[in-house]
Amino acid sequence: MGLPEIVDVARNFAVLVRIQGPDPKGLKMRKHAFHQFNSGKTTLSASGLLLPDTLYDAELANRILEAKSQGLGLVVTVASVVEPFLSSKHREGISQGPPELIPGAHVDVMVEGKLGLRKDEDGGLDKGAPCWLRAQLIRLVDVPVSSLALQSLVEASSGSMDHGWEVGWSLASHESGPQPFMDVGQTQTEHGNASTVESHRHARGGSSNPSIMGRMTTRVAILGVFLHLKDLPNFKILASRKRGDFLLAVGSPFGVLSPVHFFNSLSVGSIANCYPPRSSDISLLMADFRCLPGMEGSPVFGENSDFIGILIRPLRQKSTGAEIQLVIPWEAIATACSDLLLKEPQNAEKGIHINKENLNAVGNAYRPKSDGSFPYKYEHNNPHRPSPLPVEKAMASICLITIDEAVWASGVLLNDQGLILTNAHLLEPWRFGKTTVNGREYGTKSEDLFFPPKEFSRYSEVDGYRKSQRLPPKTMNIVDSLVADERKGYKLSLSYKGRRNIRVRLDHADPWIWCDAKVVYVCKGPLDVALLQLEHVPDQLCPTKVDFKSPSLGSKAYIIGHGLFGPRCGKFLIALYICC
Repeated sequence: MGLPEIVDVARNFAVLVRIQGPDPKGLKMRKHAFHQFNSGKTTLSASGLLLPDTLYDAELANRILEAKSQGLGLVVTVASVVEPFLSSKHREGISQGPPELIPGAHVDVMVEGKLGLRKDEDGGLDKGAPCWLRAQLIRLVDVPVSSLALQSLVEASSGSMDHGWEVGWSLASHESGPQPFMDVGQTQTEHGNASTVESHRHARGGSSNPSIMGRMTTRVAILGVFLHLKDLPNFKILASRKRGDFLLAVGSPFGVLSPVHFFNSLSVGSIANCYPPRSSDISLLMADFRCLPGMEGSPVFGENSDFIGILIRPLRQKSTGAEIQLVIPWEAIATACSDLLLKEPQNAEKGIHINKENLNAVGNAYRPKSDGSFPYKYEHNNPHRPSPLPVEKAMASICLITIDEAVWASGVLLNDQGLILTNAHLLEPWRFGKTTVNGREYGTKSEDLFFPPKEFSRYSEVDGYRKSQRLPPKTMNIVDSLVADERKGYKLSLSYKGRRNIRVRLDHADPWIWCDAKVVYVCKGPLDVALLQLEHVPDQLCPTKVDFKSPSLGSKAYIIGHGLFGPRCGKFLIALYICC
């Protein structure tokens, strides 16, 4: 199926969600990248998924909305777009009933014209222009497995407050004060329930608490809307997902600013990683595509127009502002709201299964059994589409390189003798205007370390694996200012100050192999390349296969490497990127 055909199917299920309500002090838009404010009213927007009636219990939905007609549809979007307008008792966690909005607030949904079925001047049905339909908030849903995955990721890669993570778009303004993560006991200042100091304290505590961050970021909202759901294309759920698979997100960035221009825009990319990997029970996807504010809530589809999940707000690194796009798989959402939503059309139960009476099983699902084996269900290749085997093979040659256990980068193994190609700025950052992530000049001071050396182990402690013996770091000998290796012809002028401990992690084996390495070449020209040599070469290395042919224009390329999350993320956590 070509991209135009995929888009034709996908846009039928993509909607624009708009919420408007009274906001006399102009505080509702905090932590949002864009908004409209007019005459004391604030308008926010996000994207959403229009569910076909085969993916939910229509009888239960009609009872919730007290509706008797058959023209009912459900929309799934992110909860962050409606939470600023929740009534105080729901923001404070006092009420356990259905969520309610503050008086004067209302939600609208823009759908494709053929779904609105408005009559034209001749009395016929106008299936062209998109139209607005009134919607009703019926439920807020926490997604435990996705929340736990995000929490584990944040905890594993946050060595200090300076290197922590936030949620939301980089365009969001922080000058007016952050929108606090709402949880039990937390309130907003505009209703007079908390002092300014208390509000700021809650905001800082919520945003730095990985548990609250994970729960609030992965929370979704379910809306009810009355519309015509006939003549929709067949809706299919993607059975398996792998790194490198095609992704298409359909959403409305900056939608409320000009719906006519931004409605149902497209973003194309690929799956960068899955958590947990090599498992059929995927709870969180990392996506590599360019998304803009307002696209949170967008439905994400695969290469055969198979539905994958919902895009949520990105994870953003505090020190750099780099954004990580995240997708919640549909099975995780349906499991969290199993009384109303179905994992597959026509009640086909093939998704993930959670023991709802014991949510601790969610965390234990990623822990090894008593015999040391892992309770993962390994996914099988889909015979109807080609498997990215070349990408999987290439991953074995990618290694993680650390300097003084403080900074890290990626490298590629070139041969069986342990020669590794990496970047020169990892070794000589001052030549390329690089600084530490703190903004300080690159150095080896202890306060610049991203994580303590004791956290460096062969196994990650994030996923609950047993502790392994620590590999004692070996310190490189002090190198003279001029090093020459006559046998290989390498000549390297080193200006390092002090001792440099260079270590390489090889991921082709289980468990990982840590090796010490030394510098054999650093390019002094404009090319940002360097060569390292393993001091002790292990057996059965997996070097890359080099193709010296020039790639043709427009050909697909994959970038594989260890990204922002760093060495503390375990093997069964997101550790590699694949971009195309």
